[in-house]
Amino acid sequence: MLRINQRCSTVYSLALVLGLPGNLAALFVFIFKITPRTAFSVYIINLALADTAILCTLPFRIHYHVNRNNWVFGDMACRITGTLFYTNIYLSVCFMTCICVDRYIATVHPHTYLKLNTCWCSTVTCAVLWAVSGAAVLGFIFMGPLQTNPVNGSLSYRCFENFAQREWHRRVVPYSLLGLIFGFLLPSAITLVCYPLAARRISMIKTNVARRAVRIIYVILAITVLCFLPYHVAYLLHVLRHLGVIRSCPCANAIYHARRVTMALVTLNTCLDPLLYYVTTSHCKWNSSVQTCGYE
Repeated sequence: MLRINQRCSTVYSLALVLGLPGNLAALFVFIFKITPRTAFSVYIINLALADTAILCTLPFRIHYHVNRNNWVFGDMACRITGTLFYTNIYLSVCFMTCICVDRYIATVHPHTYLKLNTCWCSTVTCAVLWAVSGAAVLGFIFMGPLQTNPVNGSLSYRCFENFAQREWHRRVVPYSLLGLIFGFLLPSAITLVCYPLAARRISMIKTNVARRAVRIIYVILAITVLCFLPYHVAYLLHVLRHLGVIRSCPCANAIYHARRVTMALVTLNTCLDPLLYYVTTSHCKWNSSVQTCGYE
């Protein structure tokens, strides 16, 4: 257990050191330097914001693991940082899916894309996603203190783990299933559909826009498979164990450790997303200290 905690702390620290500067730089560039504002840049800005929110919770997680899984910041801080961490994971997935859809439409239906007020649509879409996630965060927080089971008689306080059975049925299971379905499964399915369709299209048109679109979708697909998929598989098994579907003790221990490891792995997407930002801006041109990009 101590070794797993050390490794998780190392991964979280790595994500914080590498991911925070990259995402802050992306926010600066896409907000202040890139013109004109497009639907694509709106999604990138919101993705960087979601990543930054995740990274801001990591110092608390690092302290938690270094302190042998003893949360010392109180129940309210646990609820706030925990819900922000998980909610922004799903927001990151949703924003990357929006980017895939945006690039797919721009590639496959360019004339329709140019006629649409895509910047307005993307702004509304992002606002709705933030509003829904904000309502979920507030709903979870205001449902009251988290009830946890003591571990081997220990007086240490566990944060977002070892929930009491009543807590699982009251809010953890409903939130978990909704997050898995609408925050990962559905967006990932859309991404997996967009990539082969866009790839097939590029083989026919071979334009710079099409090639960039496929490159962007490919990066997002890689991040989804490497970072998000292992965590959500482990978390689904974790939920099934607490629902009584999986009863084997060896399996339960393996699932617990797998969830710890994949939870740290999922934060590495905050380091890989700057690669996506680089791919999107590598074709930009600088003119009179203002950056302009041909996204359309």
